[in-house]
Amino acid sequence: MPTLQSQSTLYAKMRTVEAVIESNGDVRLVEPVRLAGAQPGAWWTILEEPPLAHEAALLSERALAEDWNRAEEDAAWAH
Repeated sequence: MPTLQSQSTLYAKMRTVEAVIESNGDVRLVEPVRLAGAQPGAWWTILEEPPLAHEAALLSERALAEDWNRAEEDAAWAH
């Protein structure tokens, strides 16, 4: 079983990107995604309905925390 630290490292390397499933079943990414090279894989999560605004914010929190929790960000908002 992975340790809490290894899970945290794994989650820090994950990204969520928005996609739309067209009426013909094609999947289209809302914004282009560029990767540094070959990647080991990707997971797709299909939502039965769009997430509520607060749910999307919760899903983004971990990814955004890396920027939010920097000393430069704290200094910028110190006023």
